[in-house]
Amino acid sequence: MRPDAVELELFTHRFAAVAREMGEMLQRTALSTNVKERLDFSCGLLDPAGRLVVNAPHIPVHLGALGLCVRRVVEALPLAPGDVAVTNHPAYGGSHLPDVTVVTPVHEHGRGGRLLGYVASRAHHAEIGGMRPGSMPPAARRLAEEGVVLEPMLLLAGGEPRWSEIRRRLESGPWPSRSVDENLADLAAAVAANHRGAEALRRLAGSHGAERVVTQMKALESLAATTVEGALERLGEGVQRAEERLDDGSPLVVEITVRGGRARIDFTGTSAVHPGNLNAPPAVVASVVLYVLRLLLDRPLPLNEGMLLPVELVLPPGSLVNPDFPADPRQAPAVVGGNVETSQRLVDTLLKALGLAACSQGTMNNLLFGSPRFGYYETVCGGTGAGPGFDGASGVHSHMTNTRITDPEVLEHRYPVRLERFAVRRGSGGAGRWRGGDGVVRELTFLEPVSLSLLSQHRRERPYGMAGGGAGAAGRQRLVRADGSMEELAGIAAAELEAGDRLLLETPGGGGWGSPEEAAAPAVRPPRPRD
Repeated sequence: MRPDAVELELFTHRFAAVAREMGEMLQRTALSTNVKERLDFSCGLLDPAGRLVVNAPHIPVHLGALGLCVRRVVEALPLAPGDVAVTNHPAYGGSHLPDVTVVTPVHEHGRGGRLLGYVASRAHHAEIGGMRPGSMPPAARRLAEEGVVLEPMLLLAGGEPRWSEIRRRLESGPWPSRSVDENLADLAAAVAANHRGAEALRRLAGSHGAERVVTQMKALESLAATTVEGALERLGEGVQRAEERLDDGSPLVVEITVRGGRARIDFTGTSAVHPGNLNAPPAVVASVVLYVLRLLLDRPLPLNEGMLLPVELVLPPGSLVNPDFPADPRQAPAVVGGNVETSQRLVDTLLKALGLAACSQGTMNNLLFGSPRFGYYETVCGGTGAGPGFDGASGVHSHMTNTRITDPEVLEHRYPVRLERFAVRRGSGGAGRWRGGDGVVRELTFLEPVSLSLLSQHRRERPYGMAGGGAGAAGRQRLVRADGSMEELAGIAAAELEAGDRLLLETPGGGGWGSPEEAAAPAVRPPRPRD
């Protein structure tokens, strides 16, 4: 390894340590179950141009969007030393309204210190207003219906806090937040995490010099771009196309053209703007593409925006993957499902085109319940797709999500619910030479009246198998009322529950790889050599 390569490797780990420190601080100081226990947050370090340098091992759908978010925020609201900005607006690189991003510029110590870069934290607030508790209303058609919309604004100006202003915003509008104090506590934790990251970056600059730090950021971006170019060359030149459909039939289409170590990823043919909430802002699509590119690499690298340099991304205007956002949120399209569900289905589509693995569960199985006084949110694991030489995993989060499930003790202590069963859904993975992973069964009994919301996919379209492998089982969900009657629920649904009502949720399995006959056939052994 050349000396400059050694130095870059050292700095890569130093940069990653900054993001990890931020994540540890955010988890320790947050109040909400969603951040503290489920770890539904992400932290990143960005260069002076606002491009993502490194991430901590957090949530892929968050991380790929941070760079675009920081750049849009800085365009709208130039940040001076001591400023801290906040936004959740999808027109400014946001993903959906519950994901609130806090951005801090990092300057060298002293008057007029050089800009070293930015640190950013994005955390999912389980309650930020909207038509239903949990801020992911299944029937939302417009952005304003999903919660409080925060255009870029200052949380701190020159080091002076503006908590009263953000409180007024969270308490305003037709559907204000139901947990403002919890929102403010988690925002304060994000500010503290960013402060920890900023100080760590300043220490790096103090030890090694600002010029050297920024030069190594550029070198990592160049390495990321070169590594992706090499991966694309190994794929071979050609055109690969795939189509998948959301459960309501909306097409997701991608055409990947590889030429000379570069790729053109074109989503032309994808559905027009979705009438519901399954629209994916461009920042979410960029996260998907960055994640899939990372899967092609043969060396460990953080999610760095340099990976996108060899890629031309075509997002047709007015489509589900590039909706227009008018200034009035009452006219803007809803996006809450685009971040969690369409992102997963876009990964399905890209992996299908590339032939890397069979389809995983392709959904986050978003489960929300609450009342006028609280909102609770969780994503539920499922099966992953098999591939050439390996079975899929059972009961795990996959692709664009990387959260924990809430511990039963925490869930039952803090919320009016009893966890009756949480088990592997045996046999739900697709058949094949290598089997898809199994989904899970999650059964909850509610102890007081709550509003329930579900947002999921792969309830009609089954997760595809590849190379002759079978599809995974579709998910399903049922309500067993306290009087014993049963109701089937759609994958995107809302219901009002009473004490004693029970939810049975079955998540999808992953697709299989290779025909089942190959698995059943005895292995062919070479003849023994004669003496």
